[in-house]
Parts: sequence; C-alpha cells; structure tokens
Amino acid sequence: MKLLLLGLGTQEIILIALVALLFFGGKRIPELMRGIGKGVKSFKDGVNGIESEEDKEEKKSTKE
Repeated sequence: MKLLLLGLGTQEIILIALVALLFFGGKRIPELMRGIGKGVKSFKDGVNGIESEEDKEEKKSTKE
C-alpha cells in the first residue's frame, strides 16, 4: 500500500516514527507534534492573510 505522503510507503513511515520515538522519547513527542501543528496553523493563517489582502487590492482596482 503506497501512501501519497511524498511517495512514502507504510514501512518507511513506521521506520520514521520509530526513529522519532527513540530520538525524542515518548513524553516529548506530543509536545513536538503540538509545536509542529501550531507552526502549520500559523503558516496557513499567513497564506490566507496574503490571499485576502490580494483580493482586497483586486476589488479596489476593479472599482476604480
């Protein structure tokens, strides 16, 4: 079964998860994932902010 996540298969994802578990430890993984989630959310908010600013500018230019 091939996942669409960067062409990685199930075995590769399991290996990456095990290495992360060994490297960071079981207690730090939820903290790490929370930080990654906040980073992704802030990136999406930034991209949406840029798109909304472009839409506003486009509306202003069409009104003039």
